[in-house]
Amino acid sequence: MLKDQEQFEREERAKRLVMARKNAGFAGPKAIVDRFGWNANVYKAHESGRNGFGIADAKKYARAFKVNLNWLQFGAGNALDPDELPASVADVPKISWVSAGQLSEQAPITDFSEFSTVAALDLPDGEWIALEVDGNSMNKISPPGSIIFVNLRDKRLAPNALYVVADETGAATYKRYRPNDDPPFQPASYEDVPPPEFQGAVTIVGRVRRSIIEM
Repeated sequence: MLKDQEQFEREERAKRLVMARKNAGFAGPKAIVDRFGWNANVYKAHESGRNGFGIADAKKYARAFKVNLNWLQFGAGNALDPDELPASVADVPKISWVSAGQLSEQAPITDFSEFSTVAALDLPDGEWIALEVDGNSMNKISPPGSIIFVNLRDKRLAPNALYVVADETGAATYKRYRPNDDPPFQPASYEDVPPPEFQGAVTIVGRVRRSIIEM
């Protein structure tokens, strides 16, 4: 069922790409490749729906064909609606859980240029990292394989809000803040998952503001 849905979304996105290209006045893929210097095989696979394309490519195509990014990628709104604000796309560094723990040290990581990135639409102001969820301790909110976006500038604690935290060993974890529980950072799972056992003081790495499943 999931594969059928993925295929449908990929094919619908391809149809919108073809429509955008034609409306921009390009007769076929060859004209596009000649004009922009894109890889012919990659672009043809995107137009045919044989391969899907993500936010980074959608942003490139939307700019080239002068269509709305939300419409091209998600089918939302009108392709040429002048009143619709263009989406902002941020390339967020995707780091490991080990690196996340290192952000809590006295001399934290500040250079993310060596990390791969994942694109995100319309994130609020902040300093963002992305992490891939491993395990089932937060599967009510973020099933395994989810990508969570963490604002390193937001460390204010709010009941039931979601955070990445680290203890004095540098071990980082993703949990929900429950101030009346012990410890106050608890799982949110459909399974019987015990709370983490922290070593020493707990430091807030940042607040989780978005969780997605990559298709």
